Amino acid sequence: MKLFIYGTDINTEHKVKSIHKLFNEDSNIIDVSIDIEDIDNVLRIEATDFIEEVDIINKVEKKGFHCVELVD
Repeated sequence: MKLFIYGTDINTEHKVKSIHKLFNEDSNIIDVSIDIEDIDNVLRIEATDFIEEVDIINKVEKKGFHCVELVD
């Protein structure tokens, strides 16, 4: 399992639903959460080992959202 954490501009419930729908279609995604109360609108994704970071970023950006990896 891999864990990906990103800062985004996903800041409304409507946008959250859009992203959930996008990732629910991908069998490599185990869980998705977005904290729109956080200043970085944190997108947290648990995924199988068969998906790469670039795949996730591309999906989010294709949907029209900004997505940047958050590091410790």
